[in-house]
Amino acid sequence: MKNLLEKLLVRDKHVCPWWCCFTFDNFLRKLFHNPERILRPYIAKGSTVLDIGPGMGYFSIPLARMVGETGKVIAADVQPEMLRALWMRGKRAGVEHQIITHLCKADSLGLHTQVDFVLAFWMVHEVPNPFLFFKEIRSILPLSGKFLLSEPILHVNQAMFEKTVKTAESCGLILMEKPKISLSRSALFMAN
Repeated sequence: MKNLLEKLLVRDKHVCPWWCCFTFDNFLRKLFHNPERILRPYIAKGSTVLDIGPGMGYFSIPLARMVGETGKVIAADVQPEMLRALWMRGKRAGVEHQIITHLCKADSLGLHTQVDFVLAFWMVHEVPNPFLFFKEIRSILPLSGKFLLSEPILHVNQAMFEKTVKTAESCGLILMEKPKISLSRSALFMAN
């Protein structure tokens, strides 16, 4: 039982399976993670935004509305099933023209497009090499670009999160603030 709890709640690096997203991509989540409240301060109409590990579009779809018809949301994931579900949800929401799905490799984003904002919500703890991950993020952000990192408090303890922040800083990302997001440890960075 202890091993099961360790795997579910804590510190085992694994990728959340696509079918698991049905459990946390639901209407109740807005009580804790309102996309508009969390992301609106960082998003302008016409922006290009990267949502890494987007699940089934919980943040991608509201982001597509925020960037408007002239903006783009790149939803990047390692699981094609996740991207298919996201695209279908985006189509039902009428924002499929603003969303570009991108299948990543397990060890690389594989993106070279400049973006204005990057969101990595509750997923960096699943990344096999955070240093390379943050280097890739830095390479696609212009100097004014921002990166919001948020990790779940049940999976990532304070010491682990601080180590993650230090790793991001070592890759040329400047810590601007640690915004308060429910059930999360979060950091907002700007490209240096």
